[in-house]
Order: sequence, then C-alpha cells, then structure tokens
Amino acid sequence: MKNLSRVAAMILILVLAVGTACADSLSLNGTVEAGVTIPVYAPIGGTVENVAVEQGMRVNAGDTLFTYRTEKTYAAEDGTVSGVFVEPGDDAETMTERYGADLYIEGKSKYTISASTAKAYSSEDTMLIHTGEKVYLLCKKANTRNGIGVVTAVDGTSYTVQVTEGNFIVGDVIYIYRDSEYSDKQRIGRGSATRMNPTAVNTTGAIVNVAVKDGDEVKRGDLLLETLTGTFDRYEMSGTEVTAEEAGVITTVSAEAGTAVTKGDIVAKIAPLSSVRVKALVNADDRKELKAGDKVTITLESNDTKSYEGTIQYVSEVPEEDSDTTEYKVMIDFTPDENVVFGMSVVVTAEEKSATINTEE
Repeated sequence: MKNLSRVAAMILILVLAVGTACADSLSLNGTVEAGVTIPVYAPIGGTVENVAVEQGMRVNAGDTLFTYRTEKTYAAEDGTVSGVFVEPGDDAETMTERYGADLYIEGKSKYTISASTAKAYSSEDTMLIHTGEKVYLLCKKANTRNGIGVVTAVDGTSYTVQVTEGNFIVGDVIYIYRDSEYSDKQRIGRGSATRMNPTAVNTTGAIVNVAVKDGDEVKRGDLLLETLTGTFDRYEMSGTEVTAEEAGVITTVSAEAGTAVTKGDIVAKIAPLSSVRVKALVNADDRKELKAGDKVTITLESNDTKSYEGTIQYVSEVPEEDSDTTEYKVMIDFTPDENVVFGMSVVVTAEEKSATINTEE
C-alpha cells in the first residue's frame, strides 16, 4: 500500500511537471533592425541630375537611385555619320588617340577648292576676295560640272571655297565667278577641286550614350554623344542611371540634385532585406533557456495576427552596457514581408526547455 502511494505521488509530480513545461514559454520584447548596411559608391564623377529615393524608402533590385547630368556633344553640321568608334564605357580620349576621332561626319559639302586670283579678271574689285561671299563655280573642261560655293578663308591672293551645291571630280580645274552667268568681268580666280575630309568629332570623359550609328543622317544640333567625367575602370554602366543592386531600405542619402560627385563617393546606403533581423534582450535568469539555432515565433506588436518563424543567430556572452539591469542581446534571423519595417516593435516567443526531473528515491 505504501509503495502504491509513492507511485501515485510520482505520477502526479510528473504530470504537473510536464504540464508546466509544456505550458510555459519565454516572451521577449524586440525591435526590427538592419543586420548590415551596404554603401552605394558613385561609379564615376559628374553632376547629379535627379535623386529618385529618400531615407526610409524601400527599393527593389534594379530601381534607379539617382541619375547623372551628362556632357553632351552635338553635330556641328548637316551630314552623314561615317564612322562610330566608341561605345558606352569607353574612354573618349583613348579612342581619339587610337582612331583619330570618336566618330566622323561627312558633310553635305563633299569638295573644297584651293584657289587664287592668278586667273581673275584684271580689276581692283575682282582681286579683292571676301570671306563668306557666295560664288559660282564652273569646270571649263566639262561645263556640265558646275555649282555654287562660299569663300571660307582668305590669305592674301589665295583663298578657299567650300562647295555647297554641285558635283565635281577630284582634280577638276574650277573657274570662280561672282555671277551665275559666268561673266568674264566677274571672274575672281581659279582653283582645283579636292575631296573635303570628314569632320572629326571628339569629346572627353567616359562615354555613357552613343546616340547615332554609322550611316545615320544628322542635322546641325542633333545629339551625338553623352559623357561623364573620368573613366569607369571596368564598371559596366549603360546610360546615366545608378541602380540598386538588391532589394532593401534606404538608410541614408547624401547625393543631391545639382551637386557634383567624385568617383568613389558614398552617395547612399541600403539595408538589404536579406539582412533584416530582430534584436531582443533577455535577463540573466532566462538567458540559459536560449541558444543559437533555436526556433522562435516573432509577432508584430502592431498587428498580432502577423507572425513569423525566426532562428536565433546568437546570444551575447556580454551584458548590454546601457541597460539598467543585467540583460543580454539576442539576435534573431527571419524572413520579412511588406508588413515589416525597420524600427517596429515585436514580441519574440520561445518555448522554455523542460526541467530535468529526478525520479530516483
């Protein structure tokens, strides 16, 4: 009878112990924070055109953070693009040294005439040539080859005419007149036709946009190239945008529209969503209940219907210095969703470990 009483008592103790162990849980207050922040460096020097983000904004991988204001090169004349030797990422000056230009434009004027007044009609007026004057051109050998030109340079009795209308053959001897009737008294000289060289287009800095391709017809003032200050040094960039490399939250923004940045400047910082974690504090007595790898439940204080599974990353061996009581830091990893933001309060629940029960007499 005595033994039966002892067995019954032990069963009761076990039931109570198991019930207590199953029912008890450890609850901690925590805060969502960034595990790490990643700096965003200016890939090249230049002026900031527009900043697309602010502190606290969430961004996805590929979202634009800011854009550069580029230096633009425009066509100086009408013509045809005859050679494009650059592409985005190239250093413009290096390509100029290699090919003589970043690109070329063949103007509408294909010929130029090196002339003199040696065969001009003998008068004071015909011996005095004016830069910019319109002249009429005739190949005496084949008078079907004729046209119109403009005097572009004068050096004493020598001058240069750019052909604006008409077709000639390189080497043609051209007589030059002030009237379309080719009057002898209006003859101001003679010269030979040569091929006008394509216009070399050069710029400086790193190419970020090439707006034309070989064979394109362009008008004076059309955009040809866009550049930024400096070189990329293996940084691949197309266009003028700097984008986020992964999803996260903007923690700081130092870039400002209209200000210049230097290559390597930190223009923003991003806290990746992949590094979001919870920091909680546990007192000395409960600390032994937690260890790295333990699973916990994280519930939003603002919405207790939202809970997430977390894993304890580590429990600090050193108490917090700024705590009034002896408390230890607990860092917990979890996967957030759109309901989670940095700084929000959460409740962390961990099942307490069952105490060992001595069943010996």
